[in-house]
Amino acid sequence: MTADKIAEFLRQAPLFHDLNERELQRIEEITVSRSLPRRATIFIEGSEKEAVYFIRNGLVKTYKTDENGHEQIVSFLKSGDMFPHTGFFNQNPYPATAETIAETNLLAIPVRQFEHLMTSTPSIAIKMMRVMGDKIRELQERLQVLSGQDVKHRVLIFLLQLADHHGVWRGSKITINLPMTHQELANSIGTTRETINRLLNQMHKDGILEVHRNRIVIIDLESLKQMRDLK
Repeated sequence: MTADKIAEFLRQAPLFHDLNERELQRIEEITVSRSLPRRATIFIEGSEKEAVYFIRNGLVKTYKTDENGHEQIVSFLKSGDMFPHTGFFNQNPYPATAETIAETNLLAIPVRQFEHLMTSTPSIAIKMMRVMGDKIRELQERLQVLSGQDVKHRVLIFLLQLADHHGVWRGSKITINLPMTHQELANSIGTTRETINRLLNQMHKDGILEVHRNRIVIIDLESLKQMRDLK
């Protein structure tokens, strides 16, 4: 990836929206490109935070593992997303494991080099901390919404989020190309695979969606929204 393309990508990242050309150039100078195959581990929960990543293209899942070895998926990330969300402004280890679920191209910004840049250019730190504060509030609000819903509503909300962030319109249908198993869906929502199977099978019978091995096709988006809005 050329320097011009790196700079163009970084310019579009919300975290860097407020930076001027010189400040953006300083970020670009310490940015490294990485290309990874499917199922590659980017970092492991609890390991030292060496870099913060931006997805140029591809898909990444982050997950935590409990004492019994069960995965609890934290998020699915797409092109343009930054992770981990804790970002640059603390020294904590990586809060979850990150793994590619498709061939993925990343931009990595090493934490130590970034910290050095912050001390020499504090205007960058101030601008970015404002953006990070907004992102933290957004994540807190999303968690509050999900934690207050029963399993069915969590599934509906999650499907609509997938449609919004990963969906591609094809005629009147939305195709979500996301190679995830029913167990991974269940881990994302905090329920069992059996519950996911039952709910998806029912929505399939109702003509609302289809589930294939590597994709979900939403046939009736309005019905999905109406089900979500029912109290």
